[in-house]
Amino acid sequence: MHRKILLLFSFCFLFGGCQSAFGPRSIESTHPAYNQAIINTVDEQMLLNLVRLKYRDTPYFLEVASVTTSLSIETNVGLSALIPFSSAHNTLSPNLGYKESTKPTITYTPLRGEDFLKSVLSPISLDAILLITQSGWSIERVFGVCIERINNLDNASRASGPTPENEPKYKEFRILLKLLRQLQLEGLVEMGPDSDVNSKNLTLLFKKNPDYENTITEIRSLLGITQQSHQFTISTNFLDIKENRWNMRARSIISVLFYLAQNIDIPEEHKEAGLVTVTKTQNGEEFNWDETPGGMLFKVMSGKNKPGNAFVTVPYRGTWFYIADNDLDSKSTFLLLKQLFSLQSGQRRYIGPSLTLPVGD
Repeated sequence: MHRKILLLFSFCFLFGGCQSAFGPRSIESTHPAYNQAIINTVDEQMLLNLVRLKYRDTPYFLEVASVTTSLSIETNVGLSALIPFSSAHNTLSPNLGYKESTKPTITYTPLRGEDFLKSVLSPISLDAILLITQSGWSIERVFGVCIERINNLDNASRASGPTPENEPKYKEFRILLKLLRQLQLEGLVEMGPDSDVNSKNLTLLFKKNPDYENTITEIRSLLGITQQSHQFTISTNFLDIKENRWNMRARSIISVLFYLAQNIDIPEEHKEAGLVTVTKTQNGEEFNWDETPGGMLFKVMSGKNKPGNAFVTVPYRGTWFYIADNDLDSKSTFLLLKQLFSLQSGQRRYIGPSLTLPVGD
């Protein structure tokens, strides 16, 4: 009997220790799981919307607004005794019970109305584009994806919507990006606010370096600038074109999505069925979107079977669409796209209805 009582107290001590460690242990097990699940769903939603746009289907954005969990633990410890009326020995039996439970509640927020306008349809601010560029991103990638036009150079602007029927203009813009990237790698490009405190414009400065004067001269020539300057004002006003100024037109998030969606590998049977627009060159051949500044940096593959080497995968119209895990260029551009979307989303404050789902055990 003494041994049973000792065993009972041991269980009580054990349950007490489990209960005190339950909170920290639950965080360790659930926090990474929720984090990874949200990342996976955000990636899949973004890729799915890209594919939808290629097929001219309706994209939709549903954000995870909040995740709350209720953690609980239940323990039961007791004794049951049997006292016979005969001279037999009494019996003493411990009763033990232990239960853990987690009850998460997930709130989804649809993106629509004014929030959709600010986050998806409004042009990306030049301040955000230049900030990302100055933070270490390649100017070739950021400008190649986000900028639709600089002065007279066009970056496939007709690809900022549904797939165009004819080959877009992009070749001179691609040359400009290569030259800018050379200067950036040498630390010769600086961007920031205009020195005039009353001006809201931004300034781009090329540091002087004899080895790269020809590069800067070629950039000025491409942009139609005749003044031998190393400092240029950046503006978005194409109705007021001035000498020594870079007029830039930035894409919106939805335009970036359309542009990147052009370089999605579409099954031949879907092309033959007329489910997508096939862009043609001047010679009547199928245009290769790999040649555009955006296409050089982003590619979505497709196949009948689910791939085993995918970074993110979604099924759509009987086909698996995916970004290959070893395609680092596409993964980097996809990450840039998500950062831009987050920056644009940060401009709004959601006050509309939401969908809250309690999740069972």
